[in-house]
Amino acid sequence: MRPAGILIITMILLAALLSAGCQTQSGTPATLKIGVVASMTGPASTTGKDVWQSAQLAADEINAKGGVFIRSLGKNVTIRLVQGDDESTREGGQKAVTRMITDDRVDILVGGFSSAVVTAHQSIVAEHGVPYIITGASSSTVTHRTDVNTSMMFHHAPITDASASKTTIFIDEVMRPAINSKFGFPADRPLRLAVVYQDSPFGKGALSAIESTIAAKGLKVQVVANETFKMGETDFRTILTSVKAKGPDAVYPIAFLNEEVPMLTQARRDVGLDTIFLAVECVDDPDYYKGLGQYGDYSIIESRFSAYATPRGPISGNVERYRSDYTARFGASPGMMGAATYEGVYVAAAAAEKAGTLDRPALVAAIGSIEVPEMVESMERGVISFANPFRESQFNLFMEQLRWDPATQLLRPKIIWPDELKEADFEIPDWYRPGSG
Repeated sequence: MRPAGILIITMILLAALLSAGCQTQSGTPATLKIGVVASMTGPASTTGKDVWQSAQLAADEINAKGGVFIRSLGKNVTIRLVQGDDESTREGGQKAVTRMITDDRVDILVGGFSSAVVTAHQSIVAEHGVPYIITGASSSTVTHRTDVNTSMMFHHAPITDASASKTTIFIDEVMRPAINSKFGFPADRPLRLAVVYQDSPFGKGALSAIESTIAAKGLKVQVVANETFKMGETDFRTILTSVKAKGPDAVYPIAFLNEEVPMLTQARRDVGLDTIFLAVECVDDPDYYKGLGQYGDYSIIESRFSAYATPRGPISGNVERYRSDYTARFGASPGMMGAATYEGVYVAAAAAEKAGTLDRPALVAAIGSIEVPEMVESMERGVISFANPFRESQFNLFMEQLRWDPATQLLRPKIIWPDELKEADFEIPDWYRPGSG
């Protein structure tokens, strides 16, 4: 054979060997592929950006420490993130998840924000048996539904039953007595609550949880109005005018960040609804504080990770470090959804190492039995675990009151409940007007 021919054959063999060295025996690249379901466009894009950036931070931290050891491969592999923009729509989520599973061949999915979007693509996940750590989509429908096999799906977010119930208890335990005392109402006067909720599984589930909590616990809270709106809506003045006419003591929107900011702003600025607004935990994001500005003064938000407040306890150092690292890299504080996804990537890595393989059923089993020490969100028993019947992790939730500082022109939170985490007392502003006595 001529020397040139030998050289060509040698080069071909070398290329093949190099390619094989970067793959497992099955031909799959030796990486842990994590598909991140994030709303990079559409009404939830602010949150989606936080989700994606937090996933990047976690993956880079893990890779910098050597990656993930996979026993069946006999070596460490790096994490490779694949972005799946669900476009904040059901159809967009189905398209993104299908592509990540069939084309990108991801090993694990992490993320998912809107309950409506996630429930629309769960059947695709079930069909392929891909483990899915859902870090949003708080409707209990996500893991309680029976029409789709959800056994490979794990919920790392408080379901609406838990979060709405917690806020309703706070309303009865803290807000109601404070308002009755300040305005000389009878101590047993029920608090008049208006609920403005997104027309989605998320919104409907929260309304149901509010009503069932009031009934089950005998709370002195009266829902005097419940108004619904379409996901992505931005003009709430007609709804708010109707709410104002009902004379509420407080308004509890079940809404995304891009919905609650205009809602609260229009209530105070345009409608003259001088009451205290509450907010669900998924809006605890720097853009929420920035968007509300002075109109958010004295408002209340439920949280499990705050963009600016650090709860006392064993994870306070982790929270400060994570917030500092995120801010240094991306130029802004992280939000709550980002924190959950950051943890989700770490859980995925721990599960792959525990399984010792990238085989999907083994990964599902590993996630189902794993216990990861709490990281930047306070967890019951101090661990992230999916051991309950519906594979839902259990959070310690807290309430914050936001205050506007005219000197710094910044809106910032203080934890006001529960007592063991409290930084300040709940306050009623001078401009506040209660509903009818």
